[in-house]
Amino acid sequence: MITVLRLSHRPGRDERISTHCGLVARAMGAGKIIYSGEEDRKMLESVNDVSRRFGGRFAAIYEKNWRKVIQNFKGIKVHLTVYGLPINKKIKEIRKKRKNMLIIIGGEKVPPEVYNMADYNISVTNQPHSEVAALSVFLHEYYKGKEKKFPKAKIKIIPTERGKNVRKN
Repeated sequence: MITVLRLSHRPGRDERISTHCGLVARAMGAGKIIYSGEEDRKMLESVNDVSRRFGGRFAAIYEKNWRKVIQNFKGIKVHLTVYGLPINKKIKEIRKKRKNMLIIIGGEKVPPEVYNMADYNISVTNQPHSEVAALSVFLHEYYKGKEKKFPKAKIKIIPTERGKNVRKN
């Protein structure tokens, strides 16, 4: 299973970006997102509500101690950072591991120890961008563009060229 660790959530300042991290993690194939920083039950409930309505197995939870999450994680740890090695040079190697994976994404300035705790420091570009973009591109590449299926959905979006087609189950 893929777990995403979102560092340093700050309510009020990061609510939308942290919500989007959770939505992208879910939509692109992760099974869980763990938020650290300040606890924000409203944001957690928002992400978990999308999972309930649109199906699949996904959880958004809070953990104050991000170090404990990284230290206790059994599997590979991938930190997404603009300072890392290019994704196209390491993605095949990461795919071959076929283990549980913790993807670490920043918020405010990432503590230097995260770089040492990670098995891989990976960049999707070496230019400033958002953690939402990095997570999306990484998961898309990891799964080779294959879309995840979402069983037990109460709401399903039907692809259409124009307009919106939504089915409620």
